[in-house]
This record gives sequence, C-alpha cells and structure tokens, in this order.
Amino acid sequence: MAKLTQDELLAQFEEMTLIELAAFVSAFEEKFDVTAAAAAPVVVAGAAGGAAAEAAEEKDEFDVILTAAGDKKIQVIKVVRELTSLGLKEAKDLVDGTPKPVLEKVAKDAAEKAAEALKGAGASVEVK
Repeated sequence: MAKLTQDELLAQFEEMTLIELAAFVSAFEEKFDVTAAAAAPVVVAGAAGGAAAEAAEEKDEFDVILTAAGDKKIQVIKVVRELTSLGLKEAKDLVDGTPKPVLEKVAKDAAEKAAEALKGAGASVEVK
C-alpha cells in the first residue's frame, strides 16, 4: 500500500462529515492510546494569548437539537442528511421524532453553522 502524503490525507478529511471525523478521531485515540483533547488548550492558548483561563472555563462542545421541523419538513430532512450523512429513512425518523439531537459534542462554529442551516430550512433549533 502506498503511503499517503499529508496533503492527500487532508483532502480525505475535507470530504468527511463532522460525525465521520469524530468517529475517526475516537478510533485513532483508541488505536494509538492518545488523547486529541490534550492539544486543544495549547492551540487555544497560542491563538488567544493570555485568555487560556477563560477558554478553559468556556464550553467547547455543543449539541444541536432539532425542536420542530416546521412547514418545510422535506427541506429539513435534506439538511439533516447533509449534516449527519444519515440515510433518508433515518433522517426522516429523526425529524419526525423531534425534539432530537442532530449533532452532539461538536465545536461551537460547527454547531452554529448547523443551526443556521436548519433554521434556513424552516426548522426550530436549540444549541446547548
């Protein structure tokens, strides 16, 4: 098997959904007995300067919860499928069974983008 370059690996990661990437990170952590979360405070401290204490207190994992599908249920199902890469039946069941989490334990930016996309499709959303 040919060894992939860093650019090739990054290209593969770009094509993954957040859920697929989170599953990969978990598998990577188990396989190599490491924790990716340990590096996060260093990145935050480097980017924010002296705000490391504030960043440690801030919540860094958010859940996007679909509270109601609204009038455009089909559009909401399409957005749920894009965000989660669920099949049509699974996405429909999720939308029909509201309130349900669409994404769990994702970064703030990803949670806000997902909530915005769902609201744009006509759904009611909470980010916790």
